[in-house]
Amino acid sequence: MILNGNQRGGAKDLAVHLMKEENDHVELYELRGFVADDLLGAFGEAQAISKGTRCKQFLFSLSLNPPEKELVAVSEFEAAIDKVEKKLGLEGQPRAIVFHEKNGRRHAHAVWSRIDTINMKAIQLSHSHRKLRDVSREIYREHGWELPSGLVDRDARDPKNFSLAEWQQARRIGKDPRAIKSALQDAWAISDSKLALLQALGERGFTLAKGDRRGFVVLDRDCEIYSLPKWLGIKTKAVREKVGPSAALKSVEAAKAEIALAMTPAMQRLEAERRAKAKVEREALNKQRKELVRTQIAERKALQERHRKRTIVESQRRQDRYRSGIAGMWDMLRGETRRLKKQNELEAWQCQVRDRSELDALIFEHLEQRHELNREQKQQHQHQADVKRALTDDQRRYEQMRMHLQRSRKARSSRNLDRER
Repeated sequence: MILNGNQRGGAKDLAVHLMKEENDHVELYELRGFVADDLLGAFGEAQAISKGTRCKQFLFSLSLNPPEKELVAVSEFEAAIDKVEKKLGLEGQPRAIVFHEKNGRRHAHAVWSRIDTINMKAIQLSHSHRKLRDVSREIYREHGWELPSGLVDRDARDPKNFSLAEWQQARRIGKDPRAIKSALQDAWAISDSKLALLQALGERGFTLAKGDRRGFVVLDRDCEIYSLPKWLGIKTKAVREKVGPSAALKSVEAAKAEIALAMTPAMQRLEAERRAKAKVEREALNKQRKELVRTQIAERKALQERHRKRTIVESQRRQDRYRSGIAGMWDMLRGETRRLKKQNELEAWQCQVRDRSELDALIFEHLEQRHELNREQKQQHQHQADVKRALTDDQRRYEQMRMHLQRSRKARSSRNLDRER
């Protein structure tokens, strides 16, 4: 989601603005760390505390806008706000969260007090725009949303700098000819020299090399070869004018060796990231399982306690049907006591069946909850296995490529020595 934040004062104006009724719905979702239970009072507290410092812009206001067609849950907004809070060093600061809905879209606002009350000074928010941009990119990638052009990070296109999520996304996308052509044309357009072109291609995951017959080619991270003039739609002469003679470039074989050598540590880093992520996910699911079991135990105990109390009341009600004294003797003589005994036994049995049925229903509900969590665990395990297998395949491919190139070089060196002899 797009994140826009700025430091500001004007507590009253901000509170009034956030609670304006021009939106279809306005919800004050959270007030944390304030004494007041309304936005105006809370921001007034922050302003009053700021008087003990020299800080004029004592609030940090953040707006969170998800993509237009995406439905984002409150928990996802909270997760994004927590990411920003951690990134900016505002953890534990008094905070307010407001949700707005208008024209079928929902967005959120989060506002923090910048004043550290222990040290009575404002928290420094250096490079906040860059940090927000980084968090925004991370959120887009986590959700698989298409990055807006303003958030595209050129450096992140270099496969050696991929995060695990970016590597997975690249594998899903595959080799889109339009994306390849666009990347190459973009690199060509912004470059005015050989050095600039090499850097621009590198940022997009391509390596420039000398092809057959003195041609100009580029290799992607998988060592696929593309004719640069052909993909740019220009003459070889135009490439030569900017780059110089192709003889000065590295060979395709040397470029492959360079790519394989560079990608090997990158793949090792991705594998380490995968293991760390898998561990976090396992621990989260294990914690969820333990919490679910605790909740289910508590619910079963509560139901059994209700059954126990109800059984006492119902047993007493059945016992009260028997009359005492002469009336009881009369009931016994005329068979009424025997009839009441059978009725009570039947009702007691029916109550037992009812209680067992209620307990079974709760157990069935708990089993379904556990099955759902188990399905989630299996899906997580399968996903991690798929990611591990794909990483292993890539690692093996780069290693085989590197070994093949080493053997080729040794064989060539051996042949040269034989000729010299």
